Amino acid sequence: MAHAPRPPDPARLAARPLAGRRIAVTRAHEQAGDLTRELEALGAEVVAAPTIRIAPLADLAALRAALTRVPPYDWIVFTSQNAVQVMCDRLPEWELAPRDVARAAVAAIGPATAEALVRHGVVPDLVPDRFVAEAVVAGLGALVDVIPVYETIRETGDGRKLAAEILAGTIDVVTFTSSSTVRGFVELVGGPVAVSGRFTAAVIGPVTAGTARELGITVPIEAQDYTVPGLVDAIVRHFTEDG
Repeated sequence: MAHAPRPPDPARLAARPLAGRRIAVTRAHEQAGDLTRELEALGAEVVAAPTIRIAPLADLAALRAALTRVPPYDWIVFTSQNAVQVMCDRLPEWELAPRDVARAAVAAIGPATAEALVRHGVVPDLVPDRFVAEAVVAGLGALVDVIPVYETIRETGDGRKLAAEILAGTIDVVTFTSSSTVRGFVELVGGPVAVSGRFTAAVIGPVTAGTARELGITVPIEAQDYTVPGLVDAIVRHFTEDG
């Protein structure tokens, strides 16, 4: 005799609001851990789909010169965890220490970048309210030297499996944490799949959202706080408040 399905337990749904959702994470593999863990803790099944990878530039002479400049810069602004990691990996080789970085006042774009600095012994003097580079420049008002320290490289893997899953409707959400992940995704799965509307795009902030829209991707989910926790919160709100 068949039995009617048991109704979902409200407490369980509240604790795991993303249960049953399959979410693709396009972030670089080495950066995806925090987003993956937060989504899985809320019940989601995460599909690893890195579309980019991060590589330090071969020539970092400009960075070394910036850190040893006489007189030092008034401010050094770090725009990502990647920049922090590249710098800190090179400090021993250059016989420098975190205190050498702190000769200047230090600004970090976003709490994740600030936390990366603190882990390496540098306490930032400024973390702006809005986690975009323009907010830092506006907050400081200064002449700025831009010093690239890493490059974003497109992953060249086979995107046919991910594309097939999207077209089959088995991917609920694709997350984007930078403009480069959006562009890498379009290249990986192909333009027609990227704009098919068969998934919900979730982006970390307005710059990423702008890139997605420019490439024809509708953006129903945009984080209010431009951080990984903010992105996760936006996804949860979408599925719990909007159904």
